[in-house]
Amino acid sequence: MASTSAQDTARSLLDRVQLVDGHNDLPWALRQLFVDDGGNPAAALWTDSATVDLTVEQPRLHTDLVRLRRGGVGLQFWSVWVPCQLAGAPAVTAVLEQIELVHALAARYPDHLTMANTADEAEAAFASGRIASLLGAEGGHCIDESLGVLRALRRLGVNYLTLTHNQNTPWADSATDEPVAGGLTDFGREVVREMNRIGMLVDLSHVAESTMKDALAVTEAPVVFSHSSCRAVADNPRNVPDDVLSQLAANGGVCMVTFVPRFVSPAYAAWDDELHSAMDAAGQDHWDLDARTKFEATWQGGGPRPEVTIADVVAHVEHAREVAGIDHIGLGGDYDGVPALPAGLEDVSHYPDLFAELIDRGWSEDDLAKLAGRNTLRVLRAAEDVSTW
Repeated sequence: MASTSAQDTARSLLDRVQLVDGHNDLPWALRQLFVDDGGNPAAALWTDSATVDLTVEQPRLHTDLVRLRRGGVGLQFWSVWVPCQLAGAPAVTAVLEQIELVHALAARYPDHLTMANTADEAEAAFASGRIASLLGAEGGHCIDESLGVLRALRRLGVNYLTLTHNQNTPWADSATDEPVAGGLTDFGREVVREMNRIGMLVDLSHVAESTMKDALAVTEAPVVFSHSSCRAVADNPRNVPDDVLSQLAANGGVCMVTFVPRFVSPAYAAWDDELHSAMDAAGQDHWDLDARTKFEATWQGGGPRPEVTIADVVAHVEHAREVAGIDHIGLGGDYDGVPALPAGLEDVSHYPDLFAELIDRGWSEDDLAKLAGRNTLRVLRAAEDVSTW
């Protein structure tokens, strides 16, 4: 536990410095709270954002306005995620529905949230005492192989596209699927170039190492990893290898360290490997989030889940700083996108606790400010500078 003085310093810092979180799955979590008996989302959710009162704590969620305020979050990238099981028109529909939900939430809570589409707008929101709300579309299959859909998402305020999710798209290889394209196809490179043109950040979380390197070779704008940690610390294909981290300095991009237990803890990763093998033997897909949650609930083979703590996350933050450099790191918790989180980081209110740990480790205020948000705001501005839209 960090010292009391460090906790006070952390809270003071986040009152003054805009904290950016790169990835929060609240839109999908809200969708899942309101489904009918067939597992279909209740239609009212998309037309009436009053179905959940986010001005009071919501114990079924990691995120609400009370805890966002307590955590000092000043800019939130809301993930508008599309499961890989959806393809074609249903995938496009799902991403549009979630975009509409985020806009509806901002309209319902104007004293707390405001939509922002640029770095200047995000900073103005923070200066006005509100949380800047930006959008990240997670899963390149949601554009249905259409640059027109990609452009439409940008017009609706989508600030980044994660090129894949847990499965390949026809034009990009995922970190957790069998390689087919060998990275990006010619169309995949065209997608990256178009994202540069329209000022949409290229998000390389979830993609294969070959896709990371192809994208870095093509892009003229800095990239982001919206929610990834370090492979050298925890050997998981969803994490970023050191040779890619080291390229971020030349690219200008940012790796936003995530808190997902199986990405940050080697012990948890080893346990998760056993779970993966057990699911494979049972003919189930470990990367299907719903299937994994259900399987794990009754699985006894691997023993109890190893405890993951805030110290495991600190190890990744410090490794990313060492390899990528202080100007190329940020944070992307993945709240409401995972069933469990490290002890000490259980919900969005705990960001000051993470900063307090770093203060006790001797981090300077300038370095903490870069980690908190200055780096990511710089990347947003750089993408705007490259854009010709």
